[in-house]
Amino acid sequence: MVRTGLRMLIDEQPEMTVVGEVSNRTEALAQAASKNPNLILLEVDLGSENGLDFLPDLREAAAGARVLIITGVKDPETHRRAALLGAAGLVLKESPAEVLLKAIRKIHQGEIWLDRSVLSSVLNEMTQAKKKNGSGEVKVANLTPREREVVILISEGLRNKQIAKRLFICETTVTHHLSSIFSKLEVSDRLELVIYAFAHGLARTPQKIVTSNN
Repeated sequence: MVRTGLRMLIDEQPEMTVVGEVSNRTEALAQAASKNPNLILLEVDLGSENGLDFLPDLREAAAGARVLIITGVKDPETHRRAALLGAAGLVLKESPAEVLLKAIRKIHQGEIWLDRSVLSSVLNEMTQAKKKNGSGEVKVANLTPREREVVILISEGLRNKQIAKRLFICETTVTHHLSSIFSKLEVSDRLELVIYAFAHGLARTPQKIVTSNN
């Protein structure tokens, strides 16, 4: 019933299409690989399974897909774990439909939809881990001045199109810069990049991309 309701809600949006729905880990990994979705809605409680247990595998199966957690659990530790495992956002089941749709749109645009307290905890934990890695300074030194500018703008929550306009370059060039930055810093997505930038002094705390209240 929940999946049917979600499908109907999402399919009513002109720019959204549901490409598949599943009920367990095996089906999820199979469809993630075959359907190659842009975004995945993942429930934490799947009866005999916990969605967070296979979140990393799900992200690997659907390369490039962002994951939005849907849960009825208000436990901050569960939310923190979801963020640490790579979820780009989390929405409580009790939230209005408009909140879910806005979260989907924001995450698809490259933003983060997490409670500020959750992200603060995650940032603190990952920052400490990054600081223990002595190779961080070497990686940062490999960035060009332009790449540093892109990192700062990413940390401010700007999307590729906005960055291109700000720097007077084309959007394709921004994409190339991001690919180079990801490779040099050994991060896999924008969230990891922002955390890395904060940990190594490349940018200020990324409050602007935290939009669970927007």
